[in-house]
Amino acid sequence: MDQAIKSYGSQEVLSKLQNKDPLFLCVIASTLTSRLPGITGAGASPELTDYTPAADVELIIHGEPQCLPEIPQTLVEGQAAPTPAVITKASIELANIPFLVADAGSAIKPNIPYFNINNKVGKSILTGQAVENPEEIFNKGKILGETLSKFTNHLIIGESTPAGTTTALGVLSAMGYDAWDKVSGSTPENPHDLKRQTVEKGLQAAGLRDKIPTDPFKAVEAVGDPMIPAVAGITAGSKVQVTLAGGTQMTAVCAFLKEAIKDFSFDNVSIATTIFVARDENSDIHYITKQIAPINIFAVDPGFGKSENLGLKNYVKGVVKEGVGAGGAMLAANLKGVSVDKIRIRTEELCKEIF
Repeated sequence: MDQAIKSYGSQEVLSKLQNKDPLFLCVIASTLTSRLPGITGAGASPELTDYTPAADVELIIHGEPQCLPEIPQTLVEGQAAPTPAVITKASIELANIPFLVADAGSAIKPNIPYFNINNKVGKSILTGQAVENPEEIFNKGKILGETLSKFTNHLIIGESTPAGTTTALGVLSAMGYDAWDKVSGSTPENPHDLKRQTVEKGLQAAGLRDKIPTDPFKAVEAVGDPMIPAVAGITAGSKVQVTLAGGTQMTAVCAFLKEAIKDFSFDNVSIATTIFVARDENSDIHYITKQIAPINIFAVDPGFGKSENLGLKNYVKGVVKEGVGAGGAMLAANLKGVSVDKIRIRTEELCKEIF
């Protein structure tokens, strides 16, 4: 294992994963919560966040987005950083890892083949009615998880959902977990106050403020996004090792699983993220997971501080941090013998080619 991989948990799990043949699934979804000004940096403007999930997976497949003319970047106070999809692309290409996409409710549909779990976009959590039929989304996810298990022995699940940390906060809070000021974000100055106010208004609108903790499906229905029940369902349906490739959004998936399935075991479930999330001073993924269950977390340091690409250097300053399964893709590639240095170099090359 590369020295750039930091393990927060069992080394035995990493040893088991080294002998696997991974398959990468990216679940894309949209929520109108991303239209709220200042809530996310996952797009050049709040309106363009609708395009981010589709553009991310198109970039990975086609080498460029086809749903819009501009490449997704996070722009914060003049600091631009390329979408983490470029990291995922570099990793899976170098390691020859199969890449599939599932639509859990993306506003814009990508110009690639994909699994259809749900067509409906998540509404703003301010309405208190954010997701329609979360149980149906969960059950369809289970079918997909069961099916994909027949083609791999290690399922890696990433996601692209702008404003996903805010909806994750909503779901965690509605289920009674202490996540205030603990979820990550795509900007250096994490807007915790704005996220908290948004969630509180959503809980109030849903009539849940005095009914916490609440049922996980009601939590998603009121203040979540469609990605959460979809990924939870895929994980629940899987018969093989699952790595949830993402940041604090994946803690909401884990909490959902714990509350929705009695005696759910996390023995075959891990979280893989980037070091930018694992060591983020403005969030705490470890604090959240400890409330749920002993869950192995692996964090990858791509060494962007050494990069000559200014956009990638901005990751070190807290811009973007994670997304599109970047941490999990780097981990999987490394377990297949690709060094993190090679991933960084290839990422730099792709940035020159694409941006």
